[in-house]
Amino acid sequence: MDAMLENEVVLIVVAHTDDEVLGAGATIAWHVAKGDSVYAISMTDGVGARNPEQTNKKETRQNMAAKSADILGFKWLKPGNFPDNAMDTVTLLSVTSVIEEAKREVEPTLVYTHSAADLNIDHRVVSQATLTAFRPQPEERWKEIRAFEVPSATDYGHDDITGRFQPNLYISIEPTWGKKREALEAYSNEMRDAPHTRSFEGIENLARYRGNQAGLALAEAFHILRKIER
Repeated sequence: MDAMLENEVVLIVVAHTDDEVLGAGATIAWHVAKGDSVYAISMTDGVGARNPEQTNKKETRQNMAAKSADILGFKWLKPGNFPDNAMDTVTLLSVTSVIEEAKREVEPTLVYTHSAADLNIDHRVVSQATLTAFRPQPEERWKEIRAFEVPSATDYGHDDITGRFQPNLYISIEPTWGKKREALEAYSNEMRDAPHTRSFEGIENLARYRGNQAGLALAEAFHILRKIER
C-alpha cells in the first residue's frame, strides 16, 4: 500500500459514546470535509454504572450517538459490550481483541483515541488497548496514532497519578466548530451548566485556549503517540 494516500481512513476508538464529540468532534468534521472516511467504535454503552436505574435509557443514548454520527459525517462500527466505568474489571486482551477486529474491518491509516493521562478508568484502559492493538507490524497501513483530551476527565487527573496530557498537534477547527457544537447538543443530557468544564461554554473556552497556544482562533489538541512514515 502506497504511504501517500489521497484520503485517510480514520478510526476513532472511544470508551463511551459522546467521547468522540468531546475529544475530537470538530476534527472529525474536518476529516469528513476533506473527503476522508471516518469510523468510530465505542467500548461501552455509556450508561448504567453510576445510575443503575438508567439502564433502560440505552436506546436514548444510542439515538444520541446516531445523531452525532449524522451531524459529523462518520459511521459507528459494532460496539464493545464492556461495563461502563468498570473496564478495569475486564482483561486488556478482551478489549484489545475488539479493537483489532475494527482494525481488520476498516484498515485505518490514522487512529484517534483517549489520552492515558486521564482520571476516567475506561479512558485509560481504552488508550492502552488501542496502543496494544496497533503494535507496529510489517506490511500494515496505519501511519499515526493520536490521543485526545476529554473535558471533565483528562483535566481532572493529576501529574502524580495519571501523568499530564501534553499536546504536540493542534488542528484549526474554526470552520467546523459549528458542527461540534451541534453534535454536543445531540448529547444534551450529558452536558453540564457553566462553569463546569463540560458545559458548552467550558468546551468553547478549551477550544480557544488550545487555539491561543498555536496562534489559532479555535483548535482541538492532540498528542501524537506514534508516527510511522511508510
